[in-house]
Amino acid sequence: MIDLHCHLDGSLSVTDLLTLSDMTGVSLPTRDRETLFSLSTYTGVGTLNDYLRKFDLPISLLRAPECVEYAVVSLSRRLAACGCTYAEIRFAPAFHTHGGSSMREIVRGAEAGCKRAEIHVSLILCAMRGREEKENLEVIEIAAEEKGRGVVGVDLAGAEALYPTEGYREVFLLASRLGLNITVHAGEAAGADSVRAALDLGARRIGHGVRAAGDEALLDRIAREGIVLEMCPTSNVQTGAVASIETHPIGDFMARGIRCVVCSDNMTVSNTDVRRECALVKQAFPVLAGRIGTDEDMKYAFGRTMK
Repeated sequence: MIDLHCHLDGSLSVTDLLTLSDMTGVSLPTRDRETLFSLSTYTGVGTLNDYLRKFDLPISLLRAPECVEYAVVSLSRRLAACGCTYAEIRFAPAFHTHGGSSMREIVRGAEAGCKRAEIHVSLILCAMRGREEKENLEVIEIAAEEKGRGVVGVDLAGAEALYPTEGYREVFLLASRLGLNITVHAGEAAGADSVRAALDLGARRIGHGVRAAGDEALLDRIAREGIVLEMCPTSNVQTGAVASIETHPIGDFMARGIRCVVCSDNMTVSNTDVRRECALVKQAFPVLAGRIGTDEDMKYAFGRTMK
């Protein structure tokens, strides 16, 4: 079993929060474990912007290379505990420089974590919607410099509905010129046109993509071009992208030959892991039981194609 869409900041455990608070001297709103868990998880159904507010606390603690290194190692242990043998962990370097470190130093801290990880983990660096283009271009340049040292691709994440995908053309033209693997969060909080724009920007994988459902021409293109959809069912329900697990479009997508891989998204914010996500999909769509969460998913990994 592998997890190709797992956010570092959205997957810090309560123990991680306490440890990082001790490492950094940053005070927590409470040290009560049950209350911390409640503050770190999203239990309602709202919008992506509501969901993203749960990232403020972990981001405040991931403020130095040693913090990021610790977090990668800790996450690798929990991924191993749920049966993962490989994972691609993503994060936005720009979010973790408030302690005075550069983005490059933060990335190298994460790479140090990869070397100490319990399972094979790789890194995807996120450019962020709403951030300055100069900063996002620097993320792409760092990814190219660190290619082969743990970094296997780049992503675009953040408030999709507020910052349209097509506004990041220059960022991903650079990523394509530098030969980077590209995935883009699209079709989660915005519609099919966001997915189409991501493909036009060179994405070979799409984070979520559920709002492509119903656009026949786009679905045909996704299938024809072998685009991989990173499916995160629980978070899709929580952000209002789909109404329920039972109405998730993964069944229809796979029936028409679209490549899908089930992922966790955020192990803490969504209180899940990839094993649980696969179980939910198998329960809702028994016909998919033999086709998800298998070793075959490894062929979709960026870490298999970037050396």
